[in-house]
Amino acid sequence: MTTSMPDDVEASITTTETDLEVVSAQLEKWLVGTLGAATDVRVYNVSRPAHSGMSSVSVLFDLDWTEDGTSQTAQLVARLAPEVSAFPVFPTYDLQYQFDVLTAVRERSDVPVPHVRWVETSPEALGTPFLVMDRVTGAVPVDNPPYVFGGWLLESSSEDQARVQSSSIDILARIHGIDAELPFLSGMSGLRRHFEGERAYYDWTRRDDGLRIPLLEAAFEWLEAHWPIEPSADVLCWGDSRVGNIMFQGTAPVAVLDWESAAGAPREVDLGWFIFFHRQFQDLAEQFSMPGLPKMFRREDVVAQYEQATGVTVRDLDFYLVYAALRHGIVMSQIARRRIHFGEIEAPENPDEYVLHHRMLADLIDGTYEWDKK
Repeated sequence: MTTSMPDDVEASITTTETDLEVVSAQLEKWLVGTLGAATDVRVYNVSRPAHSGMSSVSVLFDLDWTEDGTSQTAQLVARLAPEVSAFPVFPTYDLQYQFDVLTAVRERSDVPVPHVRWVETSPEALGTPFLVMDRVTGAVPVDNPPYVFGGWLLESSSEDQARVQSSSIDILARIHGIDAELPFLSGMSGLRRHFEGERAYYDWTRRDDGLRIPLLEAAFEWLEAHWPIEPSADVLCWGDSRVGNIMFQGTAPVAVLDWESAAGAPREVDLGWFIFFHRQFQDLAEQFSMPGLPKMFRREDVVAQYEQATGVTVRDLDFYLVYAALRHGIVMSQIARRRIHFGEIEAPENPDEYVLHHRMLADLIDGTYEWDKK
């Protein structure tokens, strides 16, 4: 059966328009000052990646310079915070925090993260803060359209898919093994603090229109009523833990990306997000009569592989799966507002439909969601 891909699955989403010629000149000027005694500084081959996120804008570029009489070159990525006019998805974009997290993870573990070279917290140079990191080459399971609809992972052999799954779960285990007492996480730990941060984010999304989304508010209430009696100990959580934020060469991870939501919290915060994110994509594929990847990242398999890798028993996973669905629901509601703002979609009559996965979240709350459909 052939079906067309729905608008909500493959969406043309407005992002900040970046004049690459202007950015090239501005970056070159900034780098002349940043590199100090270096000469012959040249920025070239400036481009936007084919797939760029909504939480920030990425610009690829090459850099040549001469230092101490030696010619040097680098392939780099500048990650720019979105401008206010771009209707940001999140209330803050703390690039210094991201820089600190990436640097600490690189220094304290063998988790593959890009080498971040510089961070500029002032908007003076490019009109918005940015950080610059080394470019890593590889393939990422993309979100738009979701990788379950097509692409290299879907087309891989079952053996390679199993390797991708195993290596991804291993990444989670390795992240959670990093010393959680990192200086930049002080004052940020704990499930309650994490949860209240999500509540504050929901309130922020409502600051202009005052729209209440009953399903999201019901999820907050459900989580309060089902709060874990004894949450797991805090670890360093990646925050946006999903296969779409891992870059692969073959089936081997070569870069773990998007650390802006890193925090000290129970490991199940990451596990719930990881399992939920794939499953919501798989549900979409099945909704439109596409096979997707039903054998990948199944709840029971992820838990079993993670427990084997860490020697730790996963607790209270039902709570964390609802929590993941709530967290992503808030993000999706803001993305819907963004698309309405730019005239891409009409505002839905039912506020719950601001959440793309509203049926899944409702079923999770009332306990009718079926994890073992395949």
